[in-house]
Amino acid sequence: MSSEEEGNITIHVPDAPFRPGDNPVFDKWKWSPDDLKKPPIDCESEETSAHSRGLVRVIDDEGMAYGDWDPNLEYKEILQGLKHMVRLRIFDDRMMKMQRTGKLSFYMQSLGEECIAIAQTMALEEQDWIFPTYRQPGAQFVRGRSMVSMICHCIGNVEDNVKGRQMPVHYTYKKGRFISISSPVGTQFSQAVGVALASKYKQLNEVTITWIGDGASAEGDYHYGLNFASVYKAPVILNVVNNHWAISTHYNMASGSTNFASRGLAYEIPCFRVDGNDFLALYSVTKWARERAKIGLGATHIEILTYRTGAHSSSDDPSRYRPSNEHEFWPGGDPIERLKIHLIKNYDWTDEKHLQLENEIDAEVILAYKEAVKHGDLANGPYPSSDTIFTEVYENVPWHLQEQWDEMNKWKVD
Repeated sequence: MSSEEEGNITIHVPDAPFRPGDNPVFDKWKWSPDDLKKPPIDCESEETSAHSRGLVRVIDDEGMAYGDWDPNLEYKEILQGLKHMVRLRIFDDRMMKMQRTGKLSFYMQSLGEECIAIAQTMALEEQDWIFPTYRQPGAQFVRGRSMVSMICHCIGNVEDNVKGRQMPVHYTYKKGRFISISSPVGTQFSQAVGVALASKYKQLNEVTITWIGDGASAEGDYHYGLNFASVYKAPVILNVVNNHWAISTHYNMASGSTNFASRGLAYEIPCFRVDGNDFLALYSVTKWARERAKIGLGATHIEILTYRTGAHSSSDDPSRYRPSNEHEFWPGGDPIERLKIHLIKNYDWTDEKHLQLENEIDAEVILAYKEAVKHGDLANGPYPSSDTIFTEVYENVPWHLQEQWDEMNKWKVD
């Protein structure tokens, strides 16, 4: 190669397929619910190669459920899933309005992704551990947490169970084994593997589930988690939520491949790519992975294919980096609408019942907010004590922290 030709070599920097002002076009999905068979629980990772490059579905574009992955849930279970999803969407909408009117400092919605944590947590057992990232708060509804408690945390009043130590929506729920959400993305992946190994060491019937975003999967924590899970056969379910966007960065910046699921095959872990807006498919694959982990066969790696319909957070403006109507062209549709159509076509559910459900939940959220602010609001408090900066870390406070604590108390205003 000549020096002149060498001078023309450039670094390839991917760009998002569509930017503001473009007309987004997505290919219609070619995958059907009967494409992929359910492999044996004790299968080798190579037997899931097709599952990692295809797409596991149960509910088709017309709302019908079929195929080998259909979990054949009872109507009441599916309806419970729908109720949790509607509850999360309305809760998110109300909390975002509160943030816009100055009643919350910060918020993050799960818009378009409500199905994920709800379907997957419903497929688990109550003793299983949950290591979430930002858009899995719906798991707390499945585990029974009240909206009042969640709102108190978001406001940061005296009933905030985190006692002001975390940003809003960085939930933790001890009773539900819902581990604290972390602002540094990716850390939960390797932590989840560690807890899973501890459960295995203690010979407990406990499985751990965790999620990481497509962007964070470019970090070392993702690979550390996969490697440890592979070597030690940890009872853990490792999910990559491919919602297309890491804040304003398209998923093509996170990997040179358009497929995230198959990356786990190199670690000899069974891998699946799942329709993230299909409640039944997510439930079924998670149930499969839990059964495999329970009998000591180790981890399962799952790519959840979805689309982040809303902004990254209340501090983000997605109209600056993608078409505002891009989500309308996403072939995966809306998870709530898809499950609603499935229930209407196959069970005793109607548009009228759905509207009634939405109205009831909206009233429930408003009532929960009114109850939460009895313990303090963002503008006026009361807030958690500043003493909590120093408490609940050490059994005996070290001398150097005690000195700082004493210094703070000199200046404290009651």
